Amino acid sequence: MFQARSIGIEDFNDDCPVSGDQLGKIYRAHADAIPDLVAGIPERTRARLAAFLYGRSHTRELATQVAASCQATTLRQVAGDLGDAIHRQSRQGYTPPTYGDGHRVSKKGVSLAGSGAALGMTASPRF
Repeated sequence: MFQARSIGIEDFNDDCPVSGDQLGKIYRAHADAIPDLVAGIPERTRARLAAFLYGRSHTRELATQVAASCQATTLRQVAGDLGDAIHRQSRQGYTPPTYGDGHRVSKKGVSLAGSGAALGMTASPRF
């Protein structure tokens, strides 16, 4: 049986380039405070932090805020193509994914009544 568990800051300690305490402060901070919070972190560590945060869907916006404090070359050296993408998003502004919401062209319901006719089948089976 699968049991859900809550996620704590210790779950991020293994790969995170900053301490759990520092990550928690950054995570809880208002967007306007992020530049000041990351200013004292070396740029390569900030770039690693941006890549780390971007790897988790719920912290991608935060990743772009951290990446805004990094040079494109540093992000590229640390994270390759991902670093380029994070850098671009940090300069353009983060747009959360819609997961298909609002992209439906037609509001018509789905009907399976015609699917049998398309395959040459009749509405009722023949025995």
